[in-house]
Amino acid sequence: MEFSAKQIAEFIQGTIVGDENATVHTFAKIEEGIPGAISFLSNPKYTPYIYDTQSSIVLVNNDFVPEKEVKATLIKVNNAYESLAKLLNLYEMSKPKKTGIDPLAYIAPTAKIGENVYIAPFACVGDNAEIGDNTSLHPHATVGSGAKIGHDCILYPNVTVYHDCRVGNHCILHAGSVVGADGFGFAPSPEGYEKIPQIGIVVLEDNVEIGANTCIDRATMGATIIRKGVKLDNLIQIAHNVEVGSHTVMASQVGIAGSTKVGEWCMFGGQVGVAGHIKVGNKVNMGAQSGVHSSIKDGEALIGTPPMPLKSYFKSSAVFRKLPDMYLELNSLKKEIEELKKQLNK
Repeated sequence: MEFSAKQIAEFIQGTIVGDENATVHTFAKIEEGIPGAISFLSNPKYTPYIYDTQSSIVLVNNDFVPEKEVKATLIKVNNAYESLAKLLNLYEMSKPKKTGIDPLAYIAPTAKIGENVYIAPFACVGDNAEIGDNTSLHPHATVGSGAKIGHDCILYPNVTVYHDCRVGNHCILHAGSVVGADGFGFAPSPEGYEKIPQIGIVVLEDNVEIGANTCIDRATMGATIIRKGVKLDNLIQIAHNVEVGSHTVMASQVGIAGSTKVGEWCMFGGQVGVAGHIKVGNKVNMGAQSGVHSSIKDGEALIGTPPMPLKSYFKSSAVFRKLPDMYLELNSLKKEIEELKKQLNK
C-alpha cells in the first residue's frame, strides 16, 4: 500500500516541506533509508543522517531547522516520535487479520467464544472460559478454566492465562508470558517449607501490554492488579497481591515483591528491584538497577541502592571512582601524622 506526503501530513496534522506528491510504501531508520521509505528524526544525535538519507519522506519536529539542503520531503509535526507511532498503528491495522478456529485448537464445550475470533492450531481454551470479539490466540496459547479475555486482544504463542484470571480489552500478551501462576508463598516448618495455597486471581485492565516471558503471579487472596494502560517489558516479575497503577511503564528485568503498591505514571528502568509491602507514589522515576527498600513519595526521581536523587547519585559516583586514590592518599597522610607525633613527643 502506498501513501503520499499529502495524505500522511493530513493524517498526522503536519506541515510539508518539499514535494507533497512524494510517495512511500515502507518504513526505515533514517540511517538506513531507501527510496520509497518514510523515516523520522527526533533524537538530535541522528541529525547528520538527514542530509544523506535515501528515504523519500522524513518526519521531523517543528523546531527542526536544516543547516544545509535536505533531499527528502520533510513533514513537520509537534512530536515526530509520537507521529511515527500513529503511522505504525495505521500500518498494523491495515494488515489482513486472521479469523476462525483451527481444527487443531481445543475449545471446551462450555467456553464462550466471541465473534471474529482467531484461535490457532494447538491453542487451548478451558471450561467456562470466555474469549471476547476480535481477539486472537496464537499457537499454544492457553486460557484456563473460568478465565476471561476481553475484546481486541492478542495472545501470542505460548502465553498462559491461568484459571479464573481476567484480561481486559485491547491487551497484548507476548510470547511466553504467564498470568496467574502461584505467588511465592511458603510457610517455614520443621520439615521444610509448606506451600500456602494461592486462591486469588490476576486482573489486567484495558490497554495493558505484557512483554515476552514476563510473569504476573496470582494473589494469595483477592487479586494482583495491573491497571489500565500499563506497559511491561520482557522478563519482568510481578509478585502476588501487587498493584501497579495506571499508565506505569517498566523496563526489562524489573522485580516487584509481594503486596507492594506502585502508583500511576511511574517509570522504572531495567533491573529495578522493589521490596514487598511498601508503597511507591505516583509519577516516580526509578533509574536502572535501583533497589527500593522503603516507600517513596509522589514525583520522586531516584537512582541507586538505597535510592537517592539523581544529582546526588552522580556526584557520589564521581567520588566513588576516586576512592582508590583517596585511600592511598589517606594512608600516606596517616603515616605523616604518625611521624609528626613522634617528633613532637621527643
